[in-house]
Amino acid sequence: MLRQPAQAMLIDLDGVLRRWDPAVPAAVEESYGLAPGTLIETAMSWELLRPAVAGEITDAEWMRLVAMRLPLPEADAKAAVARWQEHRGTIDEEVLAFVREVRAAGRPVGLATNATDLLRGDLTELGLADEFDTVVSSWELKVHKPAPEFFTRACAALDVEPPWVLFVDDDDRAVRGARVAKMPALRWTGPQNIPYLRKALALPA
Repeated sequence: MLRQPAQAMLIDLDGVLRRWDPAVPAAVEESYGLAPGTLIETAMSWELLRPAVAGEITDAEWMRLVAMRLPLPEADAKAAVARWQEHRGTIDEEVLAFVREVRAAGRPVGLATNATDLLRGDLTELGLADEFDTVVSSWELKVHKPAPEFFTRACAALDVEPPWVLFVDDDDRAVRGARVAKMPALRWTGPQNIPYLRKALALPA
């Protein structure tokens, strides 16, 4: 627990606020005869992912590279990736309710995420465009988590010094990066973390 309550919060998107249904890629893989896990493993290989979240290539270019890596004819590979990408995730309503609670209590909340150029459109589609005081995107910053500079700039966007900004992410590397930047940080494991976060922000139980 923090010695003094945090004054603001930065929260990750994927794995915290947005959920991805594993049944979606699994269905695509089954339809095209791909081994289970092929789509995620290919897309998340750092060689392909890093340029996409560092603002060096667009999401479309990233997906084109993913399709090229699939063991399928070109047309089938493109079709498989396109079908997979139609699903843009769903929102964890319990987490969203907590974000709203934090903001209602006068604590600014920023979304801090490694993302592609599709982020703003996704937020609009998911109804999240007005749910944060600031949105910090690695694609826009050209700096991605866990680089300390990402967190420094994210805190600046909130206009709160790093030691007073509570960071929440499901990735250990991101959590460690935030701590290097002198921020209190929690590795998210699920909504069971909310009571701790509420106390860290000095919100009513």
